[in-house]
Amino acid sequence: MVKKRKINKAKRGGAPVPIEIRREKIMALLKREPTLNHSFRDLCNAGGGIDNGGKEDTWFIIEQLLKEGFAEMGRRNRFRLNKESLATMVGRVTMQPTGNMYVSVEGVEEDIFVENENGGHALDGDLVKMAIIRTRRGGRMEGSIVEIVERNKARYVGLIEVGSSYAFVKSDSRKMPYDIYVKFTRDTPAVENGQKVVVEVDDWDINSKNPTGRIVDVLGWAGDNDTEMHAILAEFGLPYGFDREVEQEANAINGTISEKEYARRRDFRNVTTFTIDPDDAKDFDDALSVRRTEDGLWEVGVHIADVTHYVRPGSIVDCEAVERATSVYLVDRTIPMLPERLSNELCSLRPGEEKLCFSAVFTMNDNAEIIDRWFGRTVILSDRRFTYGEAQQIIETGHGEFSTEILKLNELAQILRKERFAAGAMALERDEVRFELDEKGKPIGVRFKVFKESNQLIEEFMLLANRNVAEFVGKKGRKASGRTFVYRIHDKPNEEKLTKFSDFIVKFGYQIKSDKPGTVAKEINRLMKKIKGRAEENVISILAVRAMAKAVYSTDNIGHYGLAFPYYTHFTSPIRRYPDMMVHRLLADYLAGEPSPEKAVYEKLCTHSTEQEIKAAEAERASIRYKMVEFMEDKVGQEFDGHISGMTDWGIYVELDDTRIEGMIAMRDMIDDFYRFDDKSYEIIGQRSGRRYMLGDGVRIRVKQTDLRHRQIDFEMVAKL
Repeated sequence: MVKKRKINKAKRGGAPVPIEIRREKIMALLKREPTLNHSFRDLCNAGGGIDNGGKEDTWFIIEQLLKEGFAEMGRRNRFRLNKESLATMVGRVTMQPTGNMYVSVEGVEEDIFVENENGGHALDGDLVKMAIIRTRRGGRMEGSIVEIVERNKARYVGLIEVGSSYAFVKSDSRKMPYDIYVKFTRDTPAVENGQKVVVEVDDWDINSKNPTGRIVDVLGWAGDNDTEMHAILAEFGLPYGFDREVEQEANAINGTISEKEYARRRDFRNVTTFTIDPDDAKDFDDALSVRRTEDGLWEVGVHIADVTHYVRPGSIVDCEAVERATSVYLVDRTIPMLPERLSNELCSLRPGEEKLCFSAVFTMNDNAEIIDRWFGRTVILSDRRFTYGEAQQIIETGHGEFSTEILKLNELAQILRKERFAAGAMALERDEVRFELDEKGKPIGVRFKVFKESNQLIEEFMLLANRNVAEFVGKKGRKASGRTFVYRIHDKPNEEKLTKFSDFIVKFGYQIKSDKPGTVAKEINRLMKKIKGRAEENVISILAVRAMAKAVYSTDNIGHYGLAFPYYTHFTSPIRRYPDMMVHRLLADYLAGEPSPEKAVYEKLCTHSTEQEIKAAEAERASIRYKMVEFMEDKVGQEFDGHISGMTDWGIYVELDDTRIEGMIAMRDMIDDFYRFDDKSYEIIGQRSGRRYMLGDGVRIRVKQTDLRHRQIDFEMVAKL
């Protein structure tokens, strides 16, 4: 304890500092530097010096602050802030590569910045209690972590450096800037120096320099294609295989169709039916049937694999599907939601095989107006499997097998498409990058997936089925039915993001009117037509997508803004999406007259499905980035033309024109001037030359280096085009 000192009121020259002001200054120092241990002299000087009784006043103030709990004593009679005395908040950590972090707190608009030294050994994803230690100019708060409320049991992928009885894992993730210490035990799997492993962080003791963890899987040697793809899946907490018990239960499912099952289903085996899918598709979960009715109308059936006939609620396979929630599509492989026995055999609508389906059947006239609709379980027999390319050739030439049926369906689909856009649907399509891979998975070429009329044919009828199923369940007369259901919802654009987008496109001479409800989608579509084929098309398309809200699953329907549908769901892909399985079960119950089930259960499943969908999309993008880097490895030193696709405080992102491969020019490498990022004008500006770089600008770059481990490509600026 600090010894009490008698306050000496004698003053020694100069103006005395009032004790209240001295106290405020000392408290300000402790708040400003909360992690430092301050000596008595530091505090005395901060308060105004030792003259005029400053020494005695400082001792008195220290005693008060210790009693009040504002300060605490460290070693060697030094003092620091007791962070527990400050206002605290609880939030979730997002780690930065530097070790600094941001904490998101519910109800607080801006994430709160925490410096590395104030991190309290928190890691990415941890739930923490944080003291607010200062508020910077502009009102931005800064915090210091005082307690780990809940440690995120995260898994990290990285290279292992093996010692005699321990190892360190250097994580590939930029969200883990520390090496992870692993002590070998009997349970540690056999591992060799330089292999890639998955490690789970257990703890980070306050007295340790590194977090500690344990090895949960050895993936193999870095650079091997399977190792790297499994590493991406592990990074996002996604599985790369099925447990034996899941496979065993799936393999034991009886695929025989009984006479009783035939009798309770509508029979489409004698109606012309076919599938249209990508060249490399392995499972076919949707088929179309079409026939002319006696009264001159068209009956179009949208037939979806009846997965829920085979997968019962609560079964091992169903529980696994709940957990996965979606199939995952990496560059070179698919990680299915359901085992192969279901996805590629029983539920795959292969030609020449009788298959059980859940169907939406529409009676339409030549103007694509729906005269009648029917939902229920069916049995089909697909006559033909078409690829998109084969169907497109029939559409373009008018010749080929089932040409009459395909041409009629395409005619109806184009009418539906035209009506959809007239109603306010958004057209934000962008060519998808596809890699040509050799037998070892190494990329040897880049191509683009082109979205043609054959793709649109399938898309429009899938949208028709999804919309009508949602309307049938969710709408009763002119009002919502109130029945529990799983909707695919999409909110209107965020006004702030839309304003930034509008301000940006003005620089290219474009504008959109967003002051009236319902006009934004039509204005965006009009803009997309204007920029088609122009240099700025790509960057404006990217920013338009970023300005939009993200679609999610929910039991609360708000409609789908992007599609301009007041009711929408996912009914058409139960092989690869669990929400579709939920929709099938709910629709079957309502058709049978069953009551509405508990809403909260389905809402929880909706939230989980959305989260898994986001993870799967991130993993897909990570696999694409990996292949991009791998493709550019032998092109270091070569020059390419591209356009600026993004910018930040630390660099300029450039997307190459011929391949859509993206890399970054680090600001520190632009040595011809001192550049800064202006986030208001969204430009990079040279301080001396006034040279400006903005989104969409054409540039010529040189490939500086590639980093497979972190999936990064570094460019150098050659010239502005």
